[in-house]
Amino acid sequence: MKIMSVVGARPNFMKIAPLVRAIESHNAKGGSISHILVHTGQHYDARMSAAFFDALDIPHPDIDLEIGSGSHAEQVGRTMIAFENVVRERKPDWVIVVGDVNATCACSITAKKEHVKLAHIEAGLRSFDLDMPEEINRMVTDRLSDLLFTTDEMASQNLRHEGVPANRIKRVGNIMIDTLESQRARAAALDIGRILAENSLDGVPDGKADVASCREFAVITMHRPSNVDTKAVLEPLLRFVVKEVCVDMPVIWPIHPRTQARLVEFGLWEMATSVPNLLFLHPVGYHEMLRLNMGATVMLTDSGGLQEECCVLGTPCLTLRWNTERPITLREHGGASVLVGNAVDNLRREYASVRHRTRVPQRPPLWDGQTAARIVRELVEADEVCLENGLPRAVRPAA
Repeated sequence: MKIMSVVGARPNFMKIAPLVRAIESHNAKGGSISHILVHTGQHYDARMSAAFFDALDIPHPDIDLEIGSGSHAEQVGRTMIAFENVVRERKPDWVIVVGDVNATCACSITAKKEHVKLAHIEAGLRSFDLDMPEEINRMVTDRLSDLLFTTDEMASQNLRHEGVPANRIKRVGNIMIDTLESQRARAAALDIGRILAENSLDGVPDGKADVASCREFAVITMHRPSNVDTKAVLEPLLRFVVKEVCVDMPVIWPIHPRTQARLVEFGLWEMATSVPNLLFLHPVGYHEMLRLNMGATVMLTDSGGLQEECCVLGTPCLTLRWNTERPITLREHGGASVLVGNAVDNLRREYASVRHRTRVPQRPPLWDGQTAARIVRELVEADEVCLENGLPRAVRPAA
């Protein structure tokens, strides 16, 4: 069986690493899976992309499409053109896509047009917000997939409501947690002071607080256009962090290039970098971010992956979104996250509530670090039969 897996952006790397190891483990026990790793290059900055292969012990990609930046249509279009050539040349039996980035959607469409079976890891997640481009990517990918690997029962239920046949839905757990569990000890061994010293953003004035010696600190990440692309939204969020959170404790902000560019564009950068208790970092590696999450008193983020990590680590999480495709991480479902949107009144109220909240790690069913192994078992079992029409792979319709 020949599997071609696709990564396109930084969150994908943490999801593909356990799959690579599970395939290697399967082959070591007598299996015969041939694996091809394709990197579309949707994230082209070395700090946000290439270094992850080394940090997570992933073999460097067999193929790099080098798509780079651009509008959604440009990224999807260029990826489809380039990936079509790869599929025709390498002729995989399965294409595996993860998450909800543009590469996920583009490669899904291309795989099905080339009559290659498709599996989606993290299927069934829904925010029910079509203003999010990721929601469209998720819906398109799930509609085309032959196997849909879900993280939890809520995601499986979404697919059933959409009419997906039950035999295509496989609840396997959260592959992101495989990476967290395999890398937890390595991350815990990192020194926070060293993380800060090695990743401090160039040009930030000296004299920042010694965060490493503080018993409490907050971490913030923001990158979504809904939070950072409008000054009327971004400025009040920044002022809340500066005037209220930074008064209580130091704040560590690994800043996304998009967010930094907007702060500069809106004339807010000088104010932000002059606050002693606010420390800006370059985008940090996986282990460094995990270590910060382990020690944080509170996390403020619009990242879906950090919501999941906070759930398992027990870090109180204020999610800077009005909706989430990961409701299992919310406090009402036993998680550690609460939705606050980008309204400062909501943020202030919930921050006051969670600041002194005791960490309570929560582990939804099958978030046990064994998801990738379950995925490989399902793929091996499904390989001989085309789920679409019940025919053996040998007589699958040709391209």
